Amino acid sequence: MVTLQEVEAWALALPEAEQQPHFEKASFRVKKKIFATLDTAKKKAVVKLSAVDQSVFSKYDPAVIYPVPGAWGKQGWTAIELTKVRKTMFKDALYTSYANVAPKALAEQVNKGRSL
Repeated sequence: MVTLQEVEAWALALPEAEQQPHFEKASFRVKKKIFATLDTAKKKAVVKLSAVDQSVFSKYDPAVIYPVPGAWGKQGWTAIELTKVRKTMFKDALYTSYANVAPKALAEQVNKGRSL
């Protein structure tokens, strides 16, 4: 299980990440691009993944990590149930999302610190 506070702390620890409102949710952005949103009421996060990454993460457990329904999911937006996901799996998805959205130099900073 991942807490709302952990999501916020991990997202904001990424280089140049900022938190801003996004409708009724919190969004986490790098250079004005959203890499994750947090729905505190539903205890769910949404991250932006490539089609390949989305497929890989969704195979972990489709009840825990799954494409957002409709066109948003086809664009890589992927929902994560925070009450069911392992911390390591969530952090991996969050960092992958950040690396997909961030400028190359910032993404490389995060990828260097990860054990792949």
